[in-house]
Amino acid sequence: MPSVVPPVPSAPPATSAHPATGPAADPATGPATTRHDGGPPSSVVVVGAGLAGAQALAALRRRGYTGRVTLLGAEGVPPYDRPPLSKELLSRPSPAWLADDLGVDVDALADDVRLADPAVRLERTGATDAPGWSVETRSGDRLVADAVVLAVGSVPVRPRGWEHARVLHTAADADALRAALRPGLRLVLVGAGWIGAELAGVAAGAGAHVTVVEAAGAPLHRQLGPEVGAHLAPWYAAAGAELVTGATVAEVRPDGVRLADGRELPADVVLAAVGARPATDWLDGVVPRDARGGVPVDADGAVPGLPGLWAVGDCANRDHPVLGPVPGGHWSAALHDPDATVAALLGDDGDRAAHAPYVFSQQLGHDLALFGVPAEGDEVVLRGDPAGGATGHEGWAAFYLAPAARSGPGAPAADPAARVTDVRAVLLVDSPRDVGPVRKAMNRTGRLRVDLDVALDPAGRLRDALA
Repeated sequence: MPSVVPPVPSAPPATSAHPATGPAADPATGPATTRHDGGPPSSVVVVGAGLAGAQALAALRRRGYTGRVTLLGAEGVPPYDRPPLSKELLSRPSPAWLADDLGVDVDALADDVRLADPAVRLERTGATDAPGWSVETRSGDRLVADAVVLAVGSVPVRPRGWEHARVLHTAADADALRAALRPGLRLVLVGAGWIGAELAGVAAGAGAHVTVVEAAGAPLHRQLGPEVGAHLAPWYAAAGAELVTGATVAEVRPDGVRLADGRELPADVVLAAVGARPATDWLDGVVPRDARGGVPVDADGAVPGLPGLWAVGDCANRDHPVLGPVPGGHWSAALHDPDATVAALLGDDGDRAAHAPYVFSQQLGHDLALFGVPAEGDEVVLRGDPAGGATGHEGWAAFYLAPAARSGPGAPAADPAARVTDVRAVLLVDSPRDVGPVRKAMNRTGRLRVDLDVALDPAGRLRDALA
C-alpha cells in the first residue's frame, strides 16, 4: 500500500512510561479520578498499537488533548504498517515503523506505553449517566479511564485442524516465512484473496514452486465477485504459480495438503490465507458484535448505547453516509477514521468527511486499487480489456453498479440513454494515473457518480467521466 519507507534500524524499546499530564495517576491503575461533567475526558485508554491505534493517539495530541493517554499493544514492538509484510516480504527485512513512515512516535505522545500487555477484559464503571471504563491487561493491571478507543485490529483465520499451516499477520510471521523461502521450496497457499495473491507472486519470483488453492471458482471471489475475479486467474500462470480453484482442503499436514477430491499437494510449507476476523473475543458480554466479531459504530466511531466507548480500524463496522455499514479491514479506515473519531470524542465541531473505503494491492505483477464496497448482485461494467492485448498489462477498470442504479435527472431508471449513475465501487487495475482523481471524487461527497459513456471509452480520460 502507499505507506512504504526504506528499511530502518532495529525497533526502539517496546515499553515506556511518562509523567502523567492529567490527574494524579498510579502507574498500574491510571488516573485516580475521572471526569463525568460532559467535557473532554481526563483519561483515555487506546487498546491496540497498530495503525488505527497509533493514529488515534496522534489525533488526540494533534487536537490539543492534554489528558492522560495509555496505549496497549500485544506484539511487543512499536506500531508498524502491515501491508508491506506480504507485498515486500523479501525486499523489506524489517517492519515499516510508523514513527518513520508517518512521524507517529508513540513514546513521545502517550503517558504510558505498554506494547506487550494487551487488554483481556473490559468493564463499564460508574452510573448510567456518568459512565467510565475499566480495562484489565494480561499482566493483571486494571486501568480506569473516562474513554476507551478500541483499535484491536484482526486475527487471521486458521480453521480447526490446520495447526501445521502458517499464517502471515505479524512481523514475527513475516520473519519466519522470509527465513523459510528459498528456490525450489514447495509452497502451498490456501486462499486466493489479497494475501494469498500477493505472496504467490513474491514467492514464485524467488524461485519457489507455488500452488494456490481456492475454494471459490475464481481468485478474490468474495472481495471482487466471480466475474471480475475470473479476469485475474491468468495472472498466476504468467507469474509462475499454479492456481487450483473450486477445491476445498480436507487435511493440512506437515508435508502437504489433501484436497476434498482426494488430490495430494506435497509441500514444505503450507500457509493459510483464508481471511481475518476482528480480534474482539475478549469483549464477549460487554460490547455488541456482529457475526464476524465486528463492533457496530456510528459515523463517528461511537459504540451506540455505551458512552465513552469508541472503535476504529479493522474491529469496527462503521456507518458510512452513502454505503451504509462498512466492515473493517480497509487500510484507509485505519489511516483516516481515527481523526474523525477523536474529534467526536473531544467534542470538536467541524466537518468530518467520510473517506471512501480503499484497498491497494500489488500482486502477480499488477497493481490494484479498489474504492468502495462491491456487493453481491451488482452489475459490473468494464473499461478497457482485462486480457490486456499482447502484454497483459494494459490498464482497465471495473465499475460496480447496484441493480437498476443507472439514472439521470428526470429520466426513468430503465432509460438506456441515462448514463450518469452512482457507482458503488470501482476497481482500477494497472491504472496509476486514475487512482488520485477517483479517490478525490469519492471522498468529496462519499459517493461516486460516473458518466458511463465517457468512462467506458478507454481512449478518453477517466477523470473526465467523474460527475
